[in-house]
Amino acid sequence: KDADEEDAQLVEKLKTGRKSTTYWYFLQCKRLINEDKLAEALVLFEADMLKGERLQPEEYNYTVLIGGCGRVSYLKKAFQLYNNMKKRGIEPSDATYSALFNACAESPWKQSGLVQALKLKQELLKKNIPLSAITQHALLKTAAFAGDLKSCFQILWEMLQNGQPITQETFHYLLMSCVKDKQHGFRLALQVWHQMLRIGIKPDTQNYNILLRVARDCGIGEPGLASALLLKRTEEGSLKLTSGRKSQVKAQASCQPLDMDAFEHELFVDTHTHRAMVKIDATQDETQMLPESSNGSLTYQSQSSHLPNLLDPSTCHSGVVALGPVSSASDRLALIGDLEGFLEKMAKDGLEPNIKTITLLADVMEAGSQSVQSLINVAKKSGVTLNETFLNIMIRRVAKAGNLNGAKAVKALMVNRGLIANAQMFCSIALACRRQKDAMQLLTEMESCGLLPNTHVYSALISQAVKRLDYAYLHELLQHMHKLQVPPNDVIIRELEFAAQYPPSYDKLKSQNPYLDKIDGFRGLYKQWLEFMPGQETPHPWEKYRSPK
Repeated sequence: KDADEEDAQLVEKLKTGRKSTTYWYFLQCKRLINEDKLAEALVLFEADMLKGERLQPEEYNYTVLIGGCGRVSYLKKAFQLYNNMKKRGIEPSDATYSALFNACAESPWKQSGLVQALKLKQELLKKNIPLSAITQHALLKTAAFAGDLKSCFQILWEMLQNGQPITQETFHYLLMSCVKDKQHGFRLALQVWHQMLRIGIKPDTQNYNILLRVARDCGIGEPGLASALLLKRTEEGSLKLTSGRKSQVKAQASCQPLDMDAFEHELFVDTHTHRAMVKIDATQDETQMLPESSNGSLTYQSQSSHLPNLLDPSTCHSGVVALGPVSSASDRLALIGDLEGFLEKMAKDGLEPNIKTITLLADVMEAGSQSVQSLINVAKKSGVTLNETFLNIMIRRVAKAGNLNGAKAVKALMVNRGLIANAQMFCSIALACRRQKDAMQLLTEMESCGLLPNTHVYSALISQAVKRLDYAYLHELLQHMHKLQVPPNDVIIRELEFAAQYPPSYDKLKSQNPYLDKIDGFRGLYKQWLEFMPGQETPHPWEKYRSPK
């Protein structure tokens, strides 16, 4: 009905010759984009404004749409609009370029987004078009999201040469670029953090949150190398700042030098050459290693009163311990003060944790009821309302540890707080369902809550059955999926293909084996099951924004 009314209004305008202005269309497109209606905004611009009213568009008409495309990762359309803009002889503004770089950053395919961004940058350099600080940050964001730390440094050099300020936002993106390095990302992020503090920039809550994300997702690399780089003497760090080529940086908090040569050299250290140096240092240094305790967490055997908090470089002096094996997220959290030390450091910077901070802490802390209670207390003290995402993560953490009763206890806590149980919550509990009986009970509970089991719930249950090669469990799940006609995804198919494989040394003619008979039975069932199950199609990320042809 609304669409018919709009068509009628357009026909009326054409009959009376009354036209809207380009600015009116700009405002309408902006409103639609803010309402998450990009497809409607594009139709309004292309069908109504350009074809219907034949208005000559202005720069701002294109820029608002390119910005909208960037928000939803529609990179192809953003550049189509940009090329159309150039064909019409309309001069793009700095805001246009920022919007284009942002679209590159938000692309679902990060590497191709970076390639497109660097291509655009070269185009602007050829035309002698300078990039403002805002546009440079949008370009930096693209390199960071692609995990290309070297490209980030190249952009940082250019910003310094142009006299553009280095801010919290700059370091936000440098920290983000470390997330992609799963092997060394945590060590790199801490080095970036130390450099940020060294030049007088105070971190904000976003910076702290990214550091937690790195602690969750990334390793520290070789402990010896990490020790040499992160536990340096404070005086060595200050001496390092007096050497090399320096660029004067206007930081938010104060004006201090940033030694880009030293910074870059430390981050991209040659691990092979440094390994020999680490061995020499290890014989001369009086530090001790942190061995793993029986529960896998770090312990402390130095005479110092507590572990260094690597968030604070002043605690990383020569008398402190070296780093031992750092294998888990909770080990990495221990190096940045654990829950108490991390929040204490935030408080010193005048910051309060938000729901994202507490949710990320839930992801890196050791699973257990004590962790849940500690975080609930922190949320209460900080005035943060705990949401479904936080409690789902806590359920997932407890369930992954195989504690089904613990996961159900957190679920009960969630319900007591007035939050409604959802499919994601049941998906998390499914990770603890190691027995067929538990899985069937979970599926029954879902149905009693008015929820239908989805692909993700079945995927979690199937993963548990495949881990134990429990073919009776798998048989029951496949029948249940068939009954509800839930389409399997790629993850489920991979799991089932693995379960259907014979052992490498299998020789059917040599000897009979009851276990191999089970595989035979499952292979027959699986083949038949595939024929009767609907396939799951992954929609293209841009499909809903494309205009029908």
